[in-house]
This record gives sequence, structure tokens and C-alpha cells, in this order.
Amino acid sequence: MEPSDLLRVVVAVFQQLHIPYFVTGSIATITYGEPRFTNDIDIVADLKEANVAPFCAAFESPDYYISVDAVRSAVRARHQFNLIHVTAGLKVDVIVPPDTEFNRSRFARRRLLPSGPEGDAQFAAPEDVILKKLEYFREGGSEKHVRDILGVLKVQGDHIDYGYLEEWAHRLGLAGLWHEVRDRS
Repeated sequence: MEPSDLLRVVVAVFQQLHIPYFVTGSIATITYGEPRFTNDIDIVADLKEANVAPFCAAFESPDYYISVDAVRSAVRARHQFNLIHVTAGLKVDVIVPPDTEFNRSRFARRRLLPSGPEGDAQFAAPEDVILKKLEYFREGGSEKHVRDILGVLKVQGDHIDYGYLEEWAHRLGLAGLWHEVRDRS
């Protein structure tokens, strides 16, 4: 199984259960920017308590590992859990976000894009991917996040909504970092 195959399977479950979601992280930066290797998939999902059992039931052992308790905990605490395709060694980080104005904006701005030869998926908008990468850079200092941002800026060029980026970078306390990275592009 390839990452695009696993993405297709997980997206189909979200769609079947009518769970709002979007792909973010490295898969999104690869989609909007320059290719690089990644072995995990990050998906933000508005998973509710009522969806836990049917969601988990869709990923049966021995092909998949998912902890019902971890999923329930993530839904209650609004954090993340993992879904693992055991034989392929592929991991999906499912992030259950808090209800904030920024997260509502991210859901409203998602885009349906091709996710492989056999389907489409909802993706975070490139500006929101950039903002989250800025947050991750601020938290951990990894240059890979800056490289990802620069790749998105290079490929997307004039299609980037710089006004939106400026506004949210300021509101999220990322303006200084955003200007540093933007000036490197």
C-alpha cells in the first residue's frame, strides 16, 4: 500500500460518515509545493463522539491498528490520534482541532483537489498550510517547515492570498516569523 492508497481509504471513510476533514501537513505542502519524501499523512477532522465507533470499525485488525480509547480521548480533549496500516508501516495522524476562529476559517477555505489517480480529497488552503508550518517552526525550529513554506510560495506564486496570510500571521503571533520566511522567498 502506498500513502495515496491509504489516503484514499481514509478519505472514503470520512466521506461515508459525513465527517468534515481536510488533508494538511507534508502531503498538503507536496500538493501545493515541491515534492519530498514523507511516510505519514496528517488529516484534520471534526470527529464527534457519535462517529468514534463507526470510524474505528472501518479499520479492522490485522490490517490496521487504531485504539478506540485513544480516538475517544482525542475527541474529548480535541487533540490527535494515530491510525496505522500495519503491513505497510504507514501512519495517519488524525487531528481533532479545538473550535477556534482560525480552525473554522481553515474548514471554510478547504479545497477539493486530486489526491491520486483514483480520487479527490479536501485539502487545507495553501495559506493555512503555510500558517500551520510557521506554528510548527516556532514550536520546534525544524528547517524542513521553512523549506516546505518556500516550496509552496515558489510553486503557488501569485495564487497565494497574501492579505489573508498577513492578517492571520498577525492574529496568531506569527507576523515576525512570516516576514522572515517571506523575505527568503
